[in-house]
Amino acid sequence: MLKHALAALIALAPLPAFADATIVMKNFDFSPMAIAIDHGTTVVWKNLDGEPHTVVGLDGAFRSPALDQNDTFKFTFDKPGVYKYLCTIHPKMTGTITVK
Repeated sequence: MLKHALAALIALAPLPAFADATIVMKNFDFSPMAIAIDHGTTVVWKNLDGEPHTVVGLDGAFRSPALDQNDTFKFTFDKPGVYKYLCTIHPKMTGTITVK
């Protein structure tokens, strides 16, 4: 009986929320440059440089405004796939997010 009550409580427990993933912009690079996440995860980009940066998906899925130092941009990845992005102000800054 105790076994069934415990199983019922576990079944009613809320599912854990996906943790945010953070990517920083520092020294004119995205760090990390490539990450793998589960779908439903929100990625937060934070600019630690003294110069503005953007975060723009090459497929058009997301686009930040220019982010000044300590500004952030968030995007939730709901669909599996490989998402490549760059800073349009500094196009050598690139990154990749693989969503499982």
